Amino acid sequence: MSDPQPSRPARRAAADPPPPRDKRNLFERLVEMLSPGPDSRAELMKTLADAEQRELIEPESRAMVEGVLRMSDLSAGDVMVAAPRMDMLDIDAPYDQLLDVVISTAHSRFPVFEGSRDNIIGILLAKDLLKLQRAPELNLRTLLRPAVFVPESKRLNELLRDFRSNRNHLAIVIDEFGNVAGLITIEDVLEEIVGEIEDEFDEHDADGGIYTLADGTHRVAGDVDVEHVAQTFGVTLPTDEFDTIGGLVAHEFGRVPRRGESVDIAGLRFTVMLTRGGAVRWFKVSRAPAAAAAGG
Repeated sequence: MSDPQPSRPARRAAADPPPPRDKRNLFERLVEMLSPGPDSRAELMKTLADAEQRELIEPESRAMVEGVLRMSDLSAGDVMVAAPRMDMLDIDAPYDQLLDVVISTAHSRFPVFEGSRDNIIGILLAKDLLKLQRAPELNLRTLLRPAVFVPESKRLNELLRDFRSNRNHLAIVIDEFGNVAGLITIEDVLEEIVGEIEDEFDEHDADGGIYTLADGTHRVAGDVDVEHVAQTFGVTLPTDEFDTIGGLVAHEFGRVPRRGESVDIAGLRFTVMLTRGGAVRWFKVSRAPAAAAAGG
């Protein structure tokens, strides 16, 4: 009598359903993989540092991975632009005044309020404001996009997921009492991962980081040499004491100034437009009123 046939592994029946597919996108899988418990966080950071030293990953890659880890610990309240420094538009303001704000701040989106700054009724895209030039009979309210509100405690990784799924670029942050605490953009969130994102104004052209705006004022990068600013505007500045105009202005304030704050130096008014990483990135520079009157 012959030996029985050796057993074979059972084949999956044709009717059996295929194994479920992982429907998470690459970013969600990366966040999960790189968000371990607190006991292994320090070990993971050390592993990344070792990998960089052994040239297994580039420094930029290590910085991005660490940015993902940090982002999981940050909330909207940690990154937002605080309410007092928000550039907003009044729904009842005349067109010329709205246009002045759009030009001077150079943002692409603006919260619009009615009555008080806490009463935000929508978001206006700067490009939509141009429609009023061609059709003045349009009602500004019809151009507003719905405003998205998020709590201060909203985690950045969750907020980024919402931004991507809803295709929003700006959200209004509210505190526990329902008051406006600030605003946050998708750029603010991404910069926590990849570092500062340069825009078209960040490229230093032949004028060395000094740009003329439509209203005749200038936009000046904080890292421009003091000597270059002095030569461009024909003023005398302490070129031997400070290397950059940002350093000079911070010295005048005695601290890093906040957005919207101004100081007059040598007949020029420096207004802070953007700060990043504890330094001023951009100033709006105009002639101080007294100097402008004397020149006129």
